[in-house]
Amino acid sequence: MSRSANHFFTGAGASGPANYIEDVFSTFLYTGDSAVGGTERVSGVPMSGVTLNPGMIWVKNRSSAADNYIYSSPPGSSVYRSTNTNAGELSSATGIYSFPQIEASTNGFYTFGDDIKTNQSGQNYVSWTFKEQSKFFDVVTFTYDGSTPQTIAHNLGSTPGCILFRRRSSATQSWYIYHRGLPTPTDNYLLFDTGAYSTFTGIFGTGPTSTNFQVKGLTTGEPYVAYLFAHNAGGFGLTGTDNVISCGTFTTNVSGGATVTLGYEPQWILVKRTDSSTNGEWFLLDTMRGFVSADSAPSIQDKILYANTSDAEVGTYSAGVTATGFSTANNFTASATYIYIAIRRGPMKVPTVGTTVFSPLAATNALGTKNTTNFPVDLQFAKYTAGVSGTYAADRLRGVSTTTTTGGVHLITSSTAAETSTNATRFWDNTGFQTSSGWADTAMVYHNFRRAPGFFDEVCYTGDGTTSRNVTHNLTVQPELVVVKSRSNGSTNWVTGVYANATQSNLWLNSTAADGSASSGGIIYTQFSNSSTFRLSAVGGIVTDINTTSATYVAYLFATCAGVSKVGSYTGTATTLQVDCGFTAGARFVLIKRTDSTGDWYVWDTARGIIAGNDPYSLLNSTAAQVTNTDYIDTYSPGFELSSTAPAAINASGGTYIFLAIA
Repeated sequence: MSRSANHFFTGAGASGPANYIEDVFSTFLYTGDSAVGGTERVSGVPMSGVTLNPGMIWVKNRSSAADNYIYSSPPGSSVYRSTNTNAGELSSATGIYSFPQIEASTNGFYTFGDDIKTNQSGQNYVSWTFKEQSKFFDVVTFTYDGSTPQTIAHNLGSTPGCILFRRRSSATQSWYIYHRGLPTPTDNYLLFDTGAYSTFTGIFGTGPTSTNFQVKGLTTGEPYVAYLFAHNAGGFGLTGTDNVISCGTFTTNVSGGATVTLGYEPQWILVKRTDSSTNGEWFLLDTMRGFVSADSAPSIQDKILYANTSDAEVGTYSAGVTATGFSTANNFTASATYIYIAIRRGPMKVPTVGTTVFSPLAATNALGTKNTTNFPVDLQFAKYTAGVSGTYAADRLRGVSTTTTTGGVHLITSSTAAETSTNATRFWDNTGFQTSSGWADTAMVYHNFRRAPGFFDEVCYTGDGTTSRNVTHNLTVQPELVVVKSRSNGSTNWVTGVYANATQSNLWLNSTAADGSASSGGIIYTQFSNSSTFRLSAVGGIVTDINTTSATYVAYLFATCAGVSKVGSYTGTATTLQVDCGFTAGARFVLIKRTDSTGDWYVWDTARGIIAGNDPYSLLNSTAAQVTNTDYIDTYSPGFELSSTAPAAINASGGTYIFLAIA
């Protein structure tokens, strides 16, 4: 990859429709290394190449006070702008290097040298990458000609919901912001660097359209740059009708709470109070750093950065993600009005390869060792294999550590205990995680899952006490395996509903109980679930395990995804039995539970070995160490094979079983 000193982006113009949010936006975490020769940061959104779109990279130091920097130069320049100051546009060379601190890459971008803004050794950073794409984001440069107003063309392909612009020169200049949620958008504007709110005649002329916007009263002859954000414009997903970005407004109640419905689960929001000229920061939340469920306890903190200050990242419980939007949970100013920009969570693509959404790892590593999954982990089952220990369930939605500080929360699959703080997560980033203090120098097996349509989803919700309830999810297909656990109640079971081969099974993940015997406290009717909700139902009016009023819950949902995963059932033969899952290279993960009689929840994986010889396994319902001296499962290209020596809990003649297999 060649790197030029005199330009930032190569290529120009839209290269055709991008149907998925993961193609045009990413939040990327990295640690600075001060590398003189440059380090490529693989953000997941390509930002260079003659056929690719230019866009914007916004970088912020999380560890220390440092300005917010935006890099979005058109071809032929290399400059940055700070959102939290009115300082002029500056060159991004450090003064001791002849190349920019940050430059585009076919995989993301490069950082260079020792600079606190983007690459100081040991400092934690976040970048937000926006790619130019119709109905999502556009960058426009223009020179003001003195017209009142001047009409500026854009390529957003829809009416902008928000416009940020400022002068492109070394002179001081505030950021002017149009937002459709302001009382009179063309006559009111905000200033990014101070957070001030102005109500006098504005600079935006008449309202923007799908092809242009207007400005007036600027400095004649000066160049400007504008960043345009779409609002509920569709254009994404398989049908091309899904929204991925929204620019809206909300007003809190007398307690400071509000529920914002977007129609999708967000991964990033920028929020600002607008009914006060002196109150309210521009604060930034994203799910990679820590934007947790709206149903989380106050002790589980969101990670906040501010667009209008240089402050380092702080932890506070301020807002929370829901399956359809976000909630302020009584943490904002009472009876106040706010505007926001929200971006949809990805991926939106249905996976076709199992390695993009599941990774089994088995290792004994030192504290801080990087464990690579090649995708952001959303759920992890971690178990100490050599001794007595339950399987720990940690997930991004409930809160994990995204720095070198150990933190987060966990549940244990063999226990009815409530959620507790953990020392089991450390630096979950875009491609894996670091070994935490809880698991350092310990023989471990990790099962890592990524949320993806048709494969796996997670939902957090608060119980309402009703005996029949549908809970919204984003799996996009009917879930076939749903596991629910109360996070706040310390005496509840892991309620599991399975719908395989047109048969409903009701089980407890923490128990050996057979189908039907594990029904007190509520059940999950996956057979009555659909592509947008799953069904909770009481047994004898009891909802303790699934829907107690004000209790908090987490649900994990799995489905059959062609070539990737299979939720199914089989009848045992007590002889060699091959189970066809529709795979081509065999299963890398197999979970089995007998349903017509008692039996453990067996787990095998290829990290420990699914081979012709002995295959180690562990039990989700037990704290026992893994078993390494049995040969109950073998390789089989379309799925997996059970041996004739397998016990009744796995392959009894006439016994019935459910399974989850992942390729």
